[in-house]
Amino acid sequence: MALVGIAKTLEHLRKRNKGIIMNLDLHVCSQARLARDVRFDGRFFIGVRTTRIYCRPICPVRSVKEENVRYFQSAAAAAEAGYRACLRCRPESAPGTPAWSGTLATVTRALRLISEGALEDASVEKLAARLGIGGRQLRRLFARHLGASPTAIMKTRRLGFAKKLIDETNLPFNGIAIAAGFGSVRRFNSEFRKTYKRTPTQLRKLAPAGSLLSSNQYRFDLRFRPPFQWDALLDYLAKNAIPGVEMIQSNSYQRTIAIDDCAGSISVSLKPGHPALQVDVSFTEPRLLFQIIGRLRRMFDLDVDGREVESHLSVDPLLARRIQGMAGLRVPGSWDGFELAVQTIINQHVSITETRVLMARLVRAFGKRISDTFPLTHLFPRPESLGDADLTQLGFTANCAGTIRSLTHKVLANQISFSGSQDPNEFRISLREVTGLDAWSSEYIAMRALSDPDAFPANDRGPLVRRAQGWRPWRAYAAMYLWQGNSLQKNRLPRRHIDALSA
Repeated sequence: MALVGIAKTLEHLRKRNKGIIMNLDLHVCSQARLARDVRFDGRFFIGVRTTRIYCRPICPVRSVKEENVRYFQSAAAAAEAGYRACLRCRPESAPGTPAWSGTLATVTRALRLISEGALEDASVEKLAARLGIGGRQLRRLFARHLGASPTAIMKTRRLGFAKKLIDETNLPFNGIAIAAGFGSVRRFNSEFRKTYKRTPTQLRKLAPAGSLLSSNQYRFDLRFRPPFQWDALLDYLAKNAIPGVEMIQSNSYQRTIAIDDCAGSISVSLKPGHPALQVDVSFTEPRLLFQIIGRLRRMFDLDVDGREVESHLSVDPLLARRIQGMAGLRVPGSWDGFELAVQTIINQHVSITETRVLMARLVRAFGKRISDTFPLTHLFPRPESLGDADLTQLGFTANCAGTIRSLTHKVLANQISFSGSQDPNEFRISLREVTGLDAWSSEYIAMRALSDPDAFPANDRGPLVRRAQGWRPWRAYAAMYLWQGNSLQKNRLPRRHIDALSA
C-alpha cells in the first residue's frame, strides 16, 4: 500500500477508534504490528474485525489489512468491545502494562490491589476509597489509561489466569475455578463458553501437555520484554539472601513463602531460549496462586518496558555509559515488605555480611519452621512475633533493636502498610516516623517493597539529588545502574560518583 494510502487508512482508523485508543499512536501501533516487534508485546492489543479475535502484536498469524484492525490499550478493552482472545498467541501470556507516573500511578496501585483480590468481595467505590479517590474518578482513569473499567480488568485477568492454568498445568477444573476466583465450576464453564466459544475441556485438548510436577506443585512461564539482565538481578538477590528463607542455587532463586496461614516455596529461573522466567510453585492452596504470580511479577520487575526507561536515562552521560554495557537491568522487588524493612534497618547499622548473620539468628529464633530439609527451613518472622522481642540477646545493638521494635509496633497498629493501596509519598512519611530509620532506608524500602520506580536511595548530597531530577520518573533504575559493577558495603550509592558530581 502506498504511503498516502496508509496515511488515509490511519486517519480513518483514528476517527473510528476514538475513545478506545486514546493514548496510542496509531502509526506506531501499525508499524509494530507489521514488524511483530517484541518491544510492544503487552503495550497494546490488536482486534481483527473480520474474525472478532484480539491478538498480541507478536502474533505469528498472517497480518491482515489495516482497515480490518482495531487497536486497544488493554486486553480488557478488547474483551469489552466483543473480541475474544486468540488461542495461538495467547494474550493472557503477554507481559503486563508498564507502570507510569502521574495519574496512571493511581491506576497502577489499583491494578495491584485487584491482583490481590480487592474486588472479590468489594465494590469499585470501596476500591477507590482505599486509593483516596471517588469511584467515578477511578473509572475515568481506567477508561483513559486502559480503555476498560476496573470490573472488566478484573474479569479479564481472572479469565486469562484460568486460561494459563488450563494451558500450563494439569490442575482439575474445579481447582482452576477456585484459583481464578470464579467461585463455582458452573460459573467458570459459563464464562469460558461465552468468552472463548469453547469449553475448558476443549481448550485443554488444544494446549500442550500440562506441567503439574506432583501434588500441590505447579510450573508457570512468566514473560517479560527483553533485554533482561537475569545474572545481575540474581547476583543482587544473592548478596541479600536471608539464610533459612532464601537461597541462590543452580542459577535459580528459591525461597519459602506464606500467604494468610498457608506456606510453601517457589523456585525462579530463566527459561532457556525464551523471554520468560520459569516459576515452580509448591503450595497447598490453589486459590492463592493468582496472588503468588502477581507478587512474583512485581518482585522480578517483569512488566517494565526497559527500552523506554533506558532511552530516558541515557540522555545523561553518567548513566549512558553504564546502560550501554548493561541494558535490561531491573529493580528487584521483594516478596514481603516487612521482611525487607527489617533487613534494611539492620543494614543501616552493620555490613551486608553481618546483616546476613543477624537475619539468620532472627529467623531461627522467631521464624516458623516449615521444613527440616536444609537450607529452606523457615518462614520469616511475622510482626506479631517481634513486637515485644528482646533482640539484643541475639547480638543486635540497642539502637537497631529499637528501630525494629518501632517499625513493628507501627505495622501492628496499621500505621504502616506494605499493601498496594499505599501512595508512595504517604508511605515515605509513615516510614520516617519510625524511630532511627534514615531517609536513605525509607527510599530503599519504597523502591523495593512498593516497586516505586521513582524512589531514589541516595546520600543527602545536593549535586547528585539535583542531577537526579532529570532522571524522573525512573530514578530507581538510575540507582541500580549506578550501583551496578561496584562493591558496596551497604548497597549505597558509591561516594566517588557523588564526589565527581560535586566537583
